[in-house]
Order: sequence, then C-alpha cells, then structure tokens
Amino acid sequence: MARRLTVFSKLLIVFLILAAIFFGGQWVLNNTQVGQDLKDKAEQEKMEQESQSERDDDYSSSESNSGTKSSTNGGMFNKSNRGRDDKTLRVQVVTWPGYAPGLYFNEGAQPNTRSRFFKDYGFKVEFVREDDLINAMNAWAADEYDAIVQTADAFSLYTSVPDLQPMKPKAFIQTDWSRGGDAIIAKRGINSINDLKGKRIALAVPAPAQTMLITALESAGMTLDDVKMVKTTDNMAAAELFQSADVDAAVVWSPFDIEATSKVPGSKTLLTTAEQSHIIGDIIFAKESVIQAKKDMFNGFYEGWMRAVAEMKTASNAKKAAKYLGEFLQLPLADAEAAMTTVRYASHGDNMDFFGLNRNYKGMKGGDLYDKMNKVFTQSGDQEGMGPSWRSVINTDAILAADNKLKGIQYASEGAKVFSAPTAKTKAAPALSSKPVSINFASGQSALTENAKTIIDLQFAQTAKSFGNMRVRIEGNTDNVGAKAMNQKLSEARARSVAKYLQETYQMDANRFIIVGNGPDKPVPGCESNQTASCKAQNRRTDFQLVAD
Repeated sequence: MARRLTVFSKLLIVFLILAAIFFGGQWVLNNTQVGQDLKDKAEQEKMEQESQSERDDDYSSSESNSGTKSSTNGGMFNKSNRGRDDKTLRVQVVTWPGYAPGLYFNEGAQPNTRSRFFKDYGFKVEFVREDDLINAMNAWAADEYDAIVQTADAFSLYTSVPDLQPMKPKAFIQTDWSRGGDAIIAKRGINSINDLKGKRIALAVPAPAQTMLITALESAGMTLDDVKMVKTTDNMAAAELFQSADVDAAVVWSPFDIEATSKVPGSKTLLTTAEQSHIIGDIIFAKESVIQAKKDMFNGFYEGWMRAVAEMKTASNAKKAAKYLGEFLQLPLADAEAAMTTVRYASHGDNMDFFGLNRNYKGMKGGDLYDKMNKVFTQSGDQEGMGPSWRSVINTDAILAADNKLKGIQYASEGAKVFSAPTAKTKAAPALSSKPVSINFASGQSALTENAKTIIDLQFAQTAKSFGNMRVRIEGNTDNVGAKAMNQKLSEARARSVAKYLQETYQMDANRFIIVGNGPDKPVPGCESNQTASCKAQNRRTDFQLVAD
C-alpha cells in the first residue's frame, strides 16, 4: 500500500525544486549566450532609467537657468551632460564600414559586459550612429559624445572654428584608409581626369569629396578653376544630381556610384579610392581635457581597436565583425562583408606611420593631408581662417603607450605596394591622367639638378603618394636640336633619372615605373616645328601619367 508524503517531505521537495530552479537559472545566466543577453538587457534598461532620471534633473535645472551659456564652449554651444555614465566611452560614428573593428571588439554597438573593452580594460563603449556631422559636432561640443569621427583632410574644418578651439580637439587614432569606398563617376565621353576640364561636377562641400577631386585634378595639371563645381549638401544629393542633365560627373560614396551609373546609360566609375589609395584617412578625435581625464579608457580603446584589426585578418573573425557591422548599419550580412572590402583597416604600424612616429616612413601622412587642405579650405572660404598645425591637433599618447605591447607581423604597417615588372600591356595601357612638368636638364645631360628635384617634389611626389596603387609612366621629351636617335636615348635617360629619384627619396617600388623616351616625336600642340625658343622649352618636358595596374 502506497505511503502518503509527510508535510516535511513535501516541503523538502518544494525546497529542492526551488533550489534547482534558482541554481539552474544562475547557471543559464552566467554560462549561456541567452543568459548573458538577458543580463545585458536588464543592465541597459537600468542605465536608460538612470540616464532618463538624470536628464529630467538636467532639464529642470536648465529650465530654472534658461538663457545661460557655458563659457567653456566659447558661448556657441549649450552645455549639457545628458546624464552621461563616466565609465562608458560614447563614440559617434557615421554610416561607414571603417568602424567594424570597434563593433567587433565591443560585441556590438551598445555598452555591455560581453565587450572586451569591459572584460580586458574595465570600461564600456557605446557607438552611436549620427550621419549629420553638424549635429554630431554640436553634441560633441556639449559633451554628449566623448569622441567623434572625421577624416584627416577635413579635420581643419573643426580645428579652425574659433568657438571650438578652446576645447582643443585632438585626433588620437586612424581607423582606416578608404579603398574603393569613394568614387568619381562620369558620363559618356569622359575617359580620363584630363577630360573633366570645363565639365560640371557635383559634390558635397565642405567634405572629403573636395580633397578627392582636387588631388585628382592635380594629377592632370588642373585646379578647381578648370572645372565647374555644383555644390550640394550631402553625398546622396550629388548622386541624384548625376542622374540629371545638369552635371557631367560627381564625387560620391559607395554604393551610390554603382546605383547612379546604373541609371545613366554610358556612364562609368572613373576613379575610386582603390586607386587614389592614400587620400581619405578616417580619424577619431576628442577634446584634450577628455583624453586626459579618461586616459586609461582612451589607451584601452586604442589598444583594443588595434587588437581587433589584427584578429579580423582571419576569416571567422572578419565574418563576426561583418555581422555586427550589418546589424549596426541595418545591412544584410553579404552587403556588410562587401562594404568591408572597400577599406584598409589601419593597423598599429599604420598609425605609427600616419601620425609621423616612424621616421623612416616616406609615404602619405595625416599631416600631409591636413596641412594641405587647411590651406585649401581657407583659400576657398569654407573655413574662417587657418587652423592650428597638425602637430597641435593630435594626441599620440595612446599609440605610444601601446607600442611595446603590439608587436608582431599582425600589427605591422601596410607598406608600399609591390609591383611586378611592367608588361607590354601595361606599358601601352591608357592613362587615367597625364601631367606635363617642365624639368630643366643641362644640355645633353640626364642628371637631375637640385632645382629639378625640387620641381618633382612640389609638382608630382604628393600625387604619386596619393595614388599609391597605380603605376607611373614617365615620358621624357626633347626639342628637335641634335640627332633624333641621340635625343631619343637622352629622353629615356632623363625619364630614368626622375624614376630613380622618386624610388630613392620616397621609397617607391622600381617596378612601379614605366619608362618611355619619346625624343622629339611628341611636341606640345602648336609647337610641332619648335619654331621659337619658348616652344623648344615647352617640348623639353617630362610627362607624368597614372596608369592602372
């Protein structure tokens, strides 16, 4: 006959069941992804409630003190902390694939305890997408962001603003180089940069689009005065204008180049940052006071980001980064993976080069881009006056603090592209751009004078660095004085002298150069007969051409 359970037995069973549920729940929370997600969600809701409470307090305080402005911000921006958590680094980013390493290391955009910034360095990170750069700047000035993004070439648009200068904005990390993510698109009949002369070009200003266009025009010996700019407010507007009859070309971000050219018969992508490889370098910057106040956090942020870049070189980690990027930008995984191929994620070595900490590096630096466009934006009226020098607007503490830790090939810089020896096909390939430069040689000589070297430095070296992934065809030319065979050999020898100088001075691959000696066979139009001393001087020139590899 079955025995009935006593009251004590029933209580014991209930206790054991409750204990199993409790400890089982604890195990799930601490040892499974589902449990971790539940904890993060609860923590996030708590943070939001606390932030809302503090924002309400801030609002009540601001209501009672309405009309006042912070003297720290120079009277331009209203000061507000918005209930910020001092243990969370809040970083503004835009719709761009260059921020995948940060999202990867942070396990997403939201602050959470799974983040390796939290596990390894003891702080949390929140990435906030804000594509309106004016809104981002105002929020950053009001301390709603610890750090925000820009490109090195456009950074002077911030550092030159009188009301922002007291905040001492400092770039502290390079995140990436654009490698195909930006493009110049053109309609039928425009097959080279030289063909843009006199054409109407739509682009957003002031923005990196200007830098890309200006540098492209320089490679063809032109300036903005040689084209007609159609200024827009943003990148999407430029792409839309391209589809009208009002413009001949446009500077846009990917994938708008593909979308726009697909809708305009006969149009094409003329140039991307895959070829113009060292022109748009993305940075993140912060106020000097914030960097100093949160020094350990900024050091950990930089080091963690660089570790992410190194880890993402494996396929599985790259896919994980694409997953987080896709979630953040609301893109399918395949599109996120494709977007990641349009950038070069800057390694620790790249940052050492970019910020001028590697004395042996002769390639494009952040200071080259910043200083150049600082002058250009001032001259064009896009900024009120010259901003401080590059050295004054960078903080390299985090880079230097990590230097002894980030050793090994996985942290090495990209280095200059290694070219194979030019083939007959590459030698005959059409030029993307052609720039004639008058380099004076002593009569019958091929050795470069000091003056000739200076001309090369000023008129072509920067272009060669900007277009680091393209071959350079150097064509030597002479007037008709002397035997034709002798002039042909002399022109080739002079072209080789120029190539050797660029190779030795700027560490460019010898195979990058295509050497051509034209002798007197390619005179300047209008000077075919070398009829005057001026014509002879014009024909004694060197043509620099950029050729796709």
